[in-house]
Amino acid sequence: MSKLTDLPKRILIGRALRSDKLGETLLSKRIALPVFASDPLSSVAYAPGEVLLVLSVAGLSAYHFSPWIALAVVVLMFTVVASYRQNVHAYPSGGGDYEVANTNLGPKAGLTVASALLVDYVLTVAVSISSGIENLGSAIPFVVEHKVACAVGVIVLLTVMNLRGVKESGSLFAIPTYVFVAGVFIMIAWGAYKGIVLDETMKAPTADFEIKAEHQGLAGFALVFLLLRAFSSGCAALTGVEAISNGVPAFRKPKSKNAATTLALMGGLAVTMFCGIIFLAMATDVRMAEKPAEDLLHNGVPVGEGYVQDPVISQVAAAVFGDGTFFFIVLAAATALVLFLAANTAYNGFPLLGSILAQDRYLPRQLHTRGDRLTFSNGIVLLAGAAALLVWVYGADSTRLIQLYIVGVFVSFTLSQIGMVRHWNRHLATERDPAKRRHMIRSRAINAFGAFFTGLVLVVVLATKFTHGAWVALLGMVIFYGTMTAIRRHYDSVADEIAAAEERPDEYVRPSRVRSIVLVSKLHKPTLRALAYAKLMHAGELEALTVNVDPAETKALKAEWERRNINVPLKILDSPYREITRPVIEYVKNIRRESPRDAVSVYIPEYVVGHWYEHLLHNQSALRLKGRLLFTPGVMVTSVPYQLQSSEAARKRARKRQEWNAPGSVRRGPVEKRPKEPAAKNN
Repeated sequence: MSKLTDLPKRILIGRALRSDKLGETLLSKRIALPVFASDPLSSVAYAPGEVLLVLSVAGLSAYHFSPWIALAVVVLMFTVVASYRQNVHAYPSGGGDYEVANTNLGPKAGLTVASALLVDYVLTVAVSISSGIENLGSAIPFVVEHKVACAVGVIVLLTVMNLRGVKESGSLFAIPTYVFVAGVFIMIAWGAYKGIVLDETMKAPTADFEIKAEHQGLAGFALVFLLLRAFSSGCAALTGVEAISNGVPAFRKPKSKNAATTLALMGGLAVTMFCGIIFLAMATDVRMAEKPAEDLLHNGVPVGEGYVQDPVISQVAAAVFGDGTFFFIVLAAATALVLFLAANTAYNGFPLLGSILAQDRYLPRQLHTRGDRLTFSNGIVLLAGAAALLVWVYGADSTRLIQLYIVGVFVSFTLSQIGMVRHWNRHLATERDPAKRRHMIRSRAINAFGAFFTGLVLVVVLATKFTHGAWVALLGMVIFYGTMTAIRRHYDSVADEIAAAEERPDEYVRPSRVRSIVLVSKLHKPTLRALAYAKLMHAGELEALTVNVDPAETKALKAEWERRNINVPLKILDSPYREITRPVIEYVKNIRRESPRDAVSVYIPEYVVGHWYEHLLHNQSALRLKGRLLFTPGVMVTSVPYQLQSSEAARKRARKRQEWNAPGSVRRGPVEKRPKEPAAKNN
């Protein structure tokens, strides 16, 4: 089967890379920004809308709170960015929040952070792609009609692109990300110029609409709760910030410095775009509602079910550039594309974190190894499968999915910053250099403020979003935590069980003697090869074993055995119910019961065939026997292969494939063989 899948695999993800090429896959700041920061940068496409949607519950009068909510999000963003700049310098190995919490707060806190991040990465993919599908669906009806299938298709496409390698996928993602950022900045600048310098009136498509308030005249605690809920929705702009701290090893040297610079650049861009869109939305009179069909009124009449509510960024672009203009179309296309590519933040964070957790024996070891293209391919595939399942369950509805969002990331933010405070306290206890102590005290203050602020936001998020779906994210964290704890317990128990004893190891390792058994069905070349090989092993006792299923065949085998005068005793087991596996297993177990310190070595002749369908016709009894014998203590199973002609033909075909160059693999003609240079002579 591997031969059948090898060519499609090479076409999809490219040729395998040597391990010593890992340095060539490292990222510059120019490529690292779209790779690791596409999620927070793209969140400005939906985070402002989420703020206005929540405020619309209290009617249009509540919109004047949006600049203050934006200011709170900005303060939080700068706090988190400043805090994580300390993280990447203190822990550059790529463990990020997990390593900080695990080192300073203990394994349970580390595992809690890991569970939160894994859930958040899966949600990042699901939310980003679902939101992108909805943006694209406003222009292409087919996408709306089949949005689950389209969302899963985009997940598959992103998975293939990431399997090709971080550097290749980063280069592909850089262009649309930078086009989106440039488009938003041009829109903000042009909108400010038209409004301030030219004094033009810009009106969004919904400027003439009215909003029917679900709860009119909110005051006191109810108003505070609404504002906190709007703030927690706006905090979606911060998701993905932690991915840079997890991805420090993917940066070029100096890794920590480049990662910290990328963090600062990402924070500045995201804050400017978020605030600019919020203020333009206020200036152009954008109207949004959680239930637009009922709560948006045009000339006093609800707009109805046929109305499609465009995102805030689309309405602002229509007001600034004009609906259908070149810049409007470019920005709309870049917005939809960058929302798809925002999932790439998770595609780089999840596999790296999974690799570290696998190294610590909290996840299967297969997640620790790199694939053909030096990516953690198993982690990429696992993330894609989990996100596709979530998209299918929630029908690719970003409004429902976003309620699950940001809980996990603020759990990791808070525990990470608390861990950093303890990190600085530990170092301050031993550091005597005044300059270094001042730096540590300043860093501790930043992390302490970050821990307080993000902890406060976590409480707000849990209080305002729990009943709206955040409980599902918490349940996912509990499931991840329990699963990883069970995996670690299993690995630890296996390690304890197989650990070599310090005293008298020979008593446990070396058996008193080895009894060898060669399984025989007929007397042919594979059987003779197995017998010859077993004799070379110099066992204490050697015998051949056959099962009497057909008396005539067994009689013929015995006669042929005697005629050839084979000097290995042939043992015949009766099987009145025509079974083969059970009599052999019982015979081997009896030997073990009679002589517990004897090792039993079972030799099984097998055919080696060249086609996949031939495997269905041969070796089935051998597979069943091996499967059962594996669970019998003190029994070793050896397959003795015999190559048939079809296997030789398959080997020749494989050799031809190795010599064949795929189209495009040699781009400038055949490479001429150069004569080897003479070795330098030693003086």
